[in-house]
Amino acid sequence: MKLMQDKRKWDDRYADDSAMKDAAALLRENVHLLKGGRALDIAMGTGSNAAFLAKHGFEVDGVDISSIAVDRVRQHAEINSLAINAIEADLTCYQIQEQTFDVIVDFYYLDRNIIPHLKQGLKNGGLIFFETYTEEQRRFGGIANPDYLLKPNELLFSFLDYFIIFYREQIVTAQQHSKAIASLIAQKV
Repeated sequence: MKLMQDKRKWDDRYADDSAMKDAAALLRENVHLLKGGRALDIAMGTGSNAAFLAKHGFEVDGVDISSIAVDRVRQHAEINSLAINAIEADLTCYQIQEQTFDVIVDFYYLDRNIIPHLKQGLKNGGLIFFETYTEEQRRFGGIANPDYLLKPNELLFSFLDYFIIFYREQIVTAQQHSKAIASLIAQKV
């Protein structure tokens, strides 16, 4: 039942939000770290990060629960000749292939149970780009469920066995809405 509710929620969101947005700033600002290969985009939404990675030499598997989002990404990839394999799946039971990916990106999807699988999915030397909300987000509304909010330094502590290239917790102030996030780039050693 919850799976169907989640799927409906995301399908409804993407039915109204079809525009391809810019890739995440964390990716754009660190493009120099991207060397090509295979990439996995977790909870890819409309595929802006998957498209960015494909344009930078990656064959991308993008996973999302929304059939609407997956269909849009497939169409965009076909029209633009991008190497994106858009997969409709529930991430709580999706099997990430071990030691397969050179890069894994996870933006604004937090399921602590998936973190060990993300780690196993990376090849040695592979990079993870991970960004999501912290508990401070409660100040700005939106997400209130603590299951979807990181505690201070929680993301950093989750990857202490990796080489940390970049880590920051911050409040990003914008005209429309502010957000409290943690951002990480780490390399599997």
